This record gives sequence, structure tokens and C-alpha cells, in this order.
Amino acid sequence: MKKLLFFIVASFLFSISLRAQKQDYRVVFDLTSKDSIDQKSVIRWINEIMESNPTAQVEVVMFAQGTALAVKDRSLVSDAVTKYSANKNVSFKICAIAMKNQHIDQSQLVPGVQMVPDGIYEIISKQREGWGYIKASH
Repeated sequence: MKKLLFFIVASFLFSISLRAQKQDYRVVFDLTSKDSIDQKSVIRWINEIMESNPTAQVEVVMFAQGTALAVKDRSLVSDAVTKYSANKNVSFKICAIAMKNQHIDQSQLVPGVQMVPDGIYEIISKQREGWGYIKASH
């Protein structure tokens, strides 16, 4: 009887643990490179995450040269950015400071990309909220 009770409790705790892991999947990607490999990698990672866990929350923050991902004539993955931006759990955020420094106007952005006042602050805010952090580079 004790073994059965232990098994039931252990199974219950295990199932709660699995659910908690899936519900708590939140990751912010830091993109500062205009490199085509990095742009494609970020999109591939988003695809893999969303296929394995559709409830995951993913955010890509672009500043410095990473702004290339968000600008229509510089992005090699603009169609994918627009596609994933339509998903409520995926967002692409570009730093307004970097836009100003690089003379990028909001009209130049790929549809679905959102501006944030400060890309670095956006990342550290997500980290404070418990989001995982990944530097997108190769």
C-alpha cells in the first residue's frame, strides 16, 4: 500500500513538474549582428521552439548592427519575421536608440517589428522577469 501511495504521489509531482516547465518557457534573444548566419539562426531557433512548445514566449531584441534583421531592404528573413510576428507569443523588438544612430525610420521596418526605447534595457527587464537569455551569434 505504501509503495502504491508513493508511486501515485511521485507521478503527480512529476506531471506538475512537466507542466511547469512547458508553461515557463520564456526566452529573449539578443541580436547585435547583421550577419546572415545569425539572422537565419534566430529564425530557425524560433521555429524549433514554437514547434516543440507552441505556448513558449519568444522575443528577439535587435540593437547595434542587429537592426538589419528588422529593416526591409537589409533583412534576409523579412518574410519569416512578418510570419512569426503574427503569433502572439513571438515578438521582434528594435532599439529606438540604434534606429536613431543608424538613421532608420519606422517606415523602413519589416511589418510586425515593434520599437522599444532601449534594447539593452528591454533585455535586462526580461531577465529580471525570469526570462532566459540567449546571445545570437556564431
